[in-house]
Amino acid sequence: MSGPGDGPGAGEGAALARPRLAPIPLAVLPRGAFHTPRNIRFSDCDPAGIAYTARLVDLMNGAIEDLFPARLGLSYHAVIRERRVGLGYGRVDCDFLLPALMGDALVMSVLVDRVGAGSIAWRVHIHRDDEEVARGQLVTVTTSLDGHKAIAAPDWLREPLETYRRDCLAEGGLLA
Repeated sequence: MSGPGDGPGAGEGAALARPRLAPIPLAVLPRGAFHTPRNIRFSDCDPAGIAYTARLVDLMNGAIEDLFPARLGLSYHAVIRERRVGLGYGRVDCDFLLPALMGDALVMSVLVDRVGAGSIAWRVHIHRDDEEVARGQLVTVTTSLDGHKAIAAPDWLREPLETYRRDCLAEGGLLA
């Protein structure tokens, strides 16, 4: 039942409300950040030719996967299939700042905000040229795929993540 004061910004929904992020240019990210290109395809879009929200989250996940061999020296596939360490998402928070359109050439940039005891906080920026299209803050939880329980991030994973994070901080940029 609705009452006075119900609607956007009232009640339970108010907890989700926060100020809209201001887009940031690609040039202010740390110079050492990992970047991977991806064009928006017909299959990524809704009938209006705009990239479907869930596909952008999937692209962020793909960028994180691409980071593993390129900057961590690890095979994402081997982490999951051979080492049996799961990297499932415990949290995904995205801001969609501009529409990504069919044919757009995007660049996804991956940063590591924090390596916790059993989780990794990622930040993925998606840009079209120098315009930020979307920004995601994603948290993966390290789990045993044999026992399906949370585990501490293994040193062989933690160490390259911390090195990458430190390298990005050392190389500067507004958002390091």
